[in-house]
Amino acid sequence: MPIPVRRRPRRRSLLVALSATALLAGCAAPAAGDHDPAAEADTGSSGYPLTVDNCGTEVTFEAPPERVLTVKSSTLELMLALGLGDRIVGTAFSDGPVPEAYADDASGLPVASDKVPSQEATLALEPDLVFAGWESNFSAEGVGDRAALEELGVRTYVAPAACKAEGYMPDPLDFDEVFREFEEAGAIFGVPEAAADLVAAQRDALAAIEPNAEGLTALWYSSGSDTPYVGAGIGAPQMIMEAAGLANVAADVHDTWTSLSWEAIVDAEPDVIVLVDAAWNTAEQKIALLEQNPATAALPAVRERRYVVVDFPATEAGVRNVDAVASIVEQLDALAAG
Repeated sequence: MPIPVRRRPRRRSLLVALSATALLAGCAAPAAGDHDPAAEADTGSSGYPLTVDNCGTEVTFEAPPERVLTVKSSTLELMLALGLGDRIVGTAFSDGPVPEAYADDASGLPVASDKVPSQEATLALEPDLVFAGWESNFSAEGVGDRAALEELGVRTYVAPAACKAEGYMPDPLDFDEVFREFEEAGAIFGVPEAAADLVAAQRDALAAIEPNAEGLTALWYSSGSDTPYVGAGIGAPQMIMEAAGLANVAADVHDTWTSLSWEAIVDAEPDVIVLVDAAWNTAEQKIALLEQNPATAALPAVRERRYVVVDFPATEAGVRNVDAVASIVEQLDALAAG
């Protein structure tokens, strides 16, 4: 059964193909931050120069990037899904192994750093693009300031779902926006057909998922011990849980993630707890904490071990989100059957 995707108006990052003909005709690009649906429709083309309003920073691509440093798993895996592994000169700050489908393409890729690389390490790779999963990756302490890298001839691009500025942060994030971002990347890299194929495959997979119909409430527990860090009402956790048929107990918090007290979690008494499995804070560690904490040990979901697990790389907007929905539904079915 197709899963409905909520559509709400938002300002999106612009993609403007500026052909020589248009320039000669005196056609001007839209101002940064303006919403231009016609420009968005151009994501299926690969004309250059190509200008993108990315989190409020205008970036112009004279040609498809050929030497790319990826920062975070979401950017690495999108490039692999688009068949662009041969353009990656380095990876950094990956959140775990890539999915099996991309393992061969990822094998042998240089790892620039387990964390955010320095500007010196970044420039040593001679990239023509740094493709980052978070805006915070661009800083003097990280890969470098965006303006400084631009002056050195290095383009910068942030996964748009990670934009934080008003008018740029998806509100809420939905699958239409995730797929639009795949198309935008396809246009930037000059592979619109690959992006269209990826989106079509993911839309088909999403439509084939039958969400759980039990009316269950859920807590998305990402990290934290003294104060848990949980999925809130407008980010990827909310999008994934909603598509799986779960009602987020923190849905009324207007943010992507939020801190929530143990007392509030006990009061919410979720039917299910979604555990984010990360190398630095595993699902098993979270279970141990929940079962040892007197405030949560008495929760029915904890006593009856009603847990579902999601890998950390699937918790940010990217190519794993649809599979995360399918996995949650399968785990819920297994809990019901058990």
